Amino acid sequence: MVDEKVQYHVALKKGDIGRYALLPGDPGRCGPIAARFDNGRMIASHREYVTYTGTLDGEPVCVTSTGIGGASTAIAVEELVRCGVDTFIRVGTCGGMQPSVAVNDVVIAQAAIRFDGTSKEYIPVEFPAVADYGALRALDQASRLPGHNHNTHIGVVQCKDSFYGQHEPERMPARDMLLDKWRAWIQAGCLASEMESATLFILGSVLKVRTGAALVVAGNQVNRKGLPGAEFLGPEPAIQTAIDALRILIREDKNGRR
Repeated sequence: MVDEKVQYHVALKKGDIGRYALLPGDPGRCGPIAARFDNGRMIASHREYVTYTGTLDGEPVCVTSTGIGGASTAIAVEELVRCGVDTFIRVGTCGGMQPSVAVNDVVIAQAAIRFDGTSKEYIPVEFPAVADYGALRALDQASRLPGHNHNTHIGVVQCKDSFYGQHEPERMPARDMLLDKWRAWIQAGCLASEMESATLFILGSVLKVRTGAALVVAGNQVNRKGLPGAEFLGPEPAIQTAIDALRILIREDKNGRR
């Protein structure tokens, strides 16, 4: 899958980056994430795809923005795999779907509801979107390290393509379907809603690469708030969890555990 050519969308080629990638949606988050690397620097910027590279514990890593949603995420992952990446951790935001999932908590996605369109063009919807077990385990371990003072939840998230279809379903012609499914997902225990993990996990299965996701809760979509008086503090808890998980995977890979 490694391609010597410069990839059309991400503007990268083999040798520009290492095998480990963090994937925020927002290009504006790449710089602050790369500031946590050693020798972090921007190497590409094209459309919604901004890439910084650097090292963690002596190993080349990168951060590439995916834009919003599954379609642009799939393009980023496809082209990064062609550049040699085999480990992806999404780092982003989500909306809590259970009363206990409060603003500024971290949700580690074990699996994702495929309410997107992109993943269905890779494999039929009956195939589940699940995180790689090694990446999931590393994220869980990272969340328990000293200095991680946020609450963490592990479970199923829901991924959609229409932000406003989910936030304002009552005004949509498809409102009955949207509301019925939303209630069913909440009743079944879905933790949070976001827009990229289902596509990422399906590509992980199809392309045989490791994928995981750490998401910070920006608000609760059931009670329309977080804890009393709480304000969203930004993506830092998810960034910290994802970077520490990469360090765990790098250490394990160096020791021959894959």
